[in-house]
Amino acid sequence: MPDPTILLCLCTCPDAASAQRLAETLVGERLAACVNRLPGVLSTYRWQDKVQTDGEELLLIKTTAERFEALKARVLALHPYELPELIALPVERGHATYLDWVRTHSID
Repeated sequence: MPDPTILLCLCTCPDAASAQRLAETLVGERLAACVNRLPGVLSTYRWQDKVQTDGEELLLIKTTAERFEALKARVLALHPYELPELIALPVERGHATYLDWVRTHSID
């Protein structure tokens, strides 16, 4: 039986073009029901032993646990970063009708 758990996945992109391309692909291939793009995110992180701060776009990706592995494979294949951020958080509560919509639109 499919896992009905809804996931909220976080993924940062270096620019609007790569964020849009990834969002459209994930929704178009039914790996996600919806992707919100939040521009203007500043990320501070350590990379190659240096502290850096860069502007990014944050993607809020809504999908199901069942689709996560396929979504992850697609993100890793398309993302311009050597090590893309992809964090999945289970959604414990929400508007039931919306969560049903996410499940319906994340089915292959």
